[in-house]
Amino acid sequence: MKEVRIGIIGTGVMGTDHARKFAGGIPGARLTALQDFDAARAASLAQELNATALAEADALIAHPEVDAVLICSPDATHAALGLKAIAAGKPVLIEKPPAAERREAEAILRAEMAAGRRLVQVGYMRRFDPGYAEMRRVLASGEVGAPLFLHCQHRNATSASYLTSELIIANSAGHEFDAARFLLGEEIATATVISPPTPQKAPGRQPQFIVLQSVSGTVVDIEVFTDARYGYDVRAELVGEEGTVALRPGPPTTLRQAARDGTVVPQDWRPRFNDAYRLQFERWVASILTGDRNEGSGAWDGYMTMLVTDACLKAWRSGQRVEVEQPERPAFYR
Repeated sequence: MKEVRIGIIGTGVMGTDHARKFAGGIPGARLTALQDFDAARAASLAQELNATALAEADALIAHPEVDAVLICSPDATHAALGLKAIAAGKPVLIEKPPAAERREAEAILRAEMAAGRRLVQVGYMRRFDPGYAEMRRVLASGEVGAPLFLHCQHRNATSASYLTSELIIANSAGHEFDAARFLLGEEIATATVISPPTPQKAPGRQPQFIVLQSVSGTVVDIEVFTDARYGYDVRAELVGEEGTVALRPGPPTTLRQAARDGTVVPQDWRPRFNDAYRLQFERWVASILTGDRNEGSGAWDGYMTMLVTDACLKAWRSGQRVEVEQPERPAFYR
């Protein structure tokens, strides 16, 4: 295979941004097909990017000029479409979360193992962000000693109207769950959730403060506030016995204008994680071309992140500390 022909399901904000990245030049890849329930939106983007618009997701997955599938449709459709891609024997990158509930994530594991090869990657792109990658390298090197605390902050300017207090845990916090597993190199053992008062400007959802503990005892605290008004702001600091390593906040420049001195805060995730998404796609495509194992989040990682999500939801509803289930990792995923 000299190139990977990419089909994208879902042309909303995220799918459109991803499609433009592939059309703009991901080495070894060519965007060939798009599909969305809004046929006119898909057709318009396909015309812009010189791709084919298809009416049905099943048709895109089965299309002979689609070698790999990127799923950017609504969360509830992820698992069913991922299973169809596996059945077609095509590599599939599923935007997070990989499934709407645990049994769907388990079905993906069973299907991939039955297929006999790893076909699934989950879109936890922070693993490819240079800052997170450097934090992981520093911890592994021993420079800051054994980890004690991981502090995480995830703030959005505003969130979609459909987002609820529950979805802040089930959707937004997933990146932090995967990042914690990635940085620490181990599983999460327990979860506690504390909810502050509901903001007046977002009465339908509460911010969430989540406390996790890894199997070796490292404490992870996560603030998820999706209506912070001022912009998109993601931070992380890892505290070790001998030092700390943190993401550098803000852009590399400062701005003085209209009697203010400061930095510009992006309004959504796209500027902040532009490089992470690009690197994710480059390495996904490279792994398909070479047959090498992809370094991204796989089906097992997606499943374990969903178990953390389940524990957090139980902790939120009960007000109690909840243990995260620790299933035995199949040999297929070792």
